[in-house]
This record gives sequence, C-alpha cells and structure tokens, in this order.
Amino acid sequence: MFNITQQIEKHYREMVDLRRHFHMNPELSFQEYKTSQYIADYLTDLGLDEVRTNVGGLGVIGKIIIDKNLPTVALRADFDALPIQDEKDVSYKSTIDGVMHACGHDAHTASLLIVAKILNAHKDELTGNVTFIFQHGEEVDPGGAISMIKDGALDHVDIIFGQHMSSDLPVGTIGYKSGTLTGMPDDFFITMKGKGGHASKPESTIDPVAATISLCNQMQFIHRNIPSSSSNVLSITMIQTGSQNNIIPEESKIAGTIRTFDYQTQKLMIDSLKKCLNSTSTYFGITYELEYLKGYPPVVNDHYATHLIYDSASNSTSIDKVIELEASLGGEDFSYYLQRVPGSFFHTGTYNPNFKAGYPHHHPLFDIDESGMKLGVEVLINATMKYFNDNQ
Repeated sequence: MFNITQQIEKHYREMVDLRRHFHMNPELSFQEYKTSQYIADYLTDLGLDEVRTNVGGLGVIGKIIIDKNLPTVALRADFDALPIQDEKDVSYKSTIDGVMHACGHDAHTASLLIVAKILNAHKDELTGNVTFIFQHGEEVDPGGAISMIKDGALDHVDIIFGQHMSSDLPVGTIGYKSGTLTGMPDDFFITMKGKGGHASKPESTIDPVAATISLCNQMQFIHRNIPSSSSNVLSITMIQTGSQNNIIPEESKIAGTIRTFDYQTQKLMIDSLKKCLNSTSTYFGITYELEYLKGYPPVVNDHYATHLIYDSASNSTSIDKVIELEASLGGEDFSYYLQRVPGSFFHTGTYNPNFKAGYPHHHPLFDIDESGMKLGVEVLINATMKYFNDNQ
C-alpha cells in the first residue's frame, strides 16, 4: 500500500493554497456559485471517473469507480461561509466584505480535494469505490444535505465519513464519538403585538415592551419543567423594540434558539414556550405570533464506522492524541446522511494560540493551524482503506 504520510506531505503546500483560496473567496450559503465551479473544475482536472455539478442545487460529486459491484465509501465536505466580517491581519484574509470562512469549511473542502487527488493517483490499490460529496449550504436551514441526497448523492453508498475542524481541540488531536454527537438546533421568532402610545400614559396602551421583558424572564425558567437528566439550552439572541424614548411601540420582536438531543425533550421545551406565551398574552392583553423552525436532527454515529475512525487515528504516528468527545448541542446536517447509511463524523483539532488560531468558531478572528488538515486527510484515507479491507 502507498505511504499515506508521504503523500500528504507531498501535497501539503497545495492543500494550504487551496484552503487560502477558499478563505479569500468565501460565498454565503446557497450562493456558492464560484466555489462550486472551482471544485468541479479541480475534480475534472484530476480525471475522476465521474463528476456531477448542480447536485441538489450547488453541490458537487466526484467518483472513483473501480467496480460497481464493490463497496462504496462516501466522504463529505461542506463549503459555505458565514455573514461575518473577517478581522484577521493575514495575507489570506477574506476579500469579500462581510463574508468569511469562520467555521473551517474552507479547510474541509481543501482537505477532501487532496484526499481525492491522493486516492485517484493510487486507484489501482483500491478495492472499492469512492464518492466525494462537496456540499453547499450547511450553515442555513434546510441545509444542502437533504437536496443532495434527493438528487442521488448517496446512490450505491455503503458507508460515509466526514470531519469538522475544531477550535476546541489542540492541533494534533482527533476527537471521535459513537452514538449521539450533536443536538437539534431549533430557532424561534416571536412578535408581540400591543397598542402603542405616549410613554407618559402607559395606562392607555398595551405595552409590548413590558410583555417582552416578562416573557424573557419566564423563558429563563423553562428548563425547570424538563427532567434534569435531559440536556437542553434556550438562548434568547435578539430583542428588537421601539425607536424613540418617549413612545411605547406597537410591537416588539424576540428571537432565539432551543437545542435538545431527543424529540421528547424537544416537545417539552416547545410546549413550555407556548405556555409562557399564552400566560403573557393573557396577563398583558397582547397578541403574539410564533414562528418555530425545527432544525437538523442529531448526528448519531454508527458504532462500527466510529471504530474505523478510532482505529485509523490511534494507529497513526502523526496524531498526538485521540479522545472521546462529549455530545454537543451544536447542529450539523451531516445527520441526514447518517439517517440513510451508517457512518461517522469526527473532529480534527486545529487550535493553536501560538499561530493566532485560538479563537472560537463564528468569531471574526477565527483561524486554524493549517497543519491540522494533514491529520484529517490521513484519517479519512485510512478509514476508507480499512473499510475496503474489512469488506473484500
């Protein structure tokens, strides 16, 4: 078998260049036209057996086909960016005002392109097929995974692997977890409608601001209606009301997120939120509108697939530490792939404050230690080869 470490080192500079190209040219979810085309052109130049564009929208799929009767491994990367202003002082800073790769998707994509390059160059050693899934729109509901699956992304796929660059893990670390890894990230938007008027005569109004304050306070205690063994989060992230200090406005708006791991807890949280709204409406005389958007299902990693990730990482001489992750209430639409086929989603450490890679995801100074990408590539290739060896 070819030397994976040597191949990664051989292509490391190109992988960094790819990542920096994507970092400098970010595109928002469902607007990734140039990124999608760049990926497709790269895969076509590699000479893959099949390259499909516009999969489920802006997704791209590349395939190495050895024999359609052999097992097929899918590897997935996402490539959308976020509406954040890049505030880093680096040569590869985003060139698009107000748009930034602040979640590592540029690194996911660069890594998977190099995986495709290495595996395609050694396809004579493969005993199975590989599908490379480059997904648009992960950051925004409904996500790009559902539409890509409907458009055939998982056709003939037996197992799938994916990774996420992690600012929580030091570079040199791989994190894995069998079973539930992420939660369900729901969003809520509430409009409180009252009757405005002069601030000197609140008795002649129906004050939506007072109702909003009361509701927000009540919402902090919703978790007391939920069994203590059930993890959950309710965060109010936006309040908009009024425009002048002497006017009681007609309405106010609240938005936030509810995050849970299971559907029973999710239902209890929603029911409790509605009870708070109804009691507030009755007490203050306001009316309200609630828009509740259920997010991605939880990522539930398959035991066997996760063992392949663990085995690939723990037997590597390049990886310093392999740790079992705790479940997180973050969301990830990789979950939709796992509802169709077994697979595993792992974390690759890129935290290194010495390289100014010490800021969290979705921060305007977010960056990664790019050397961490090498480890993610190694694990993806090793897990693929181990699966083929197990299923000859």
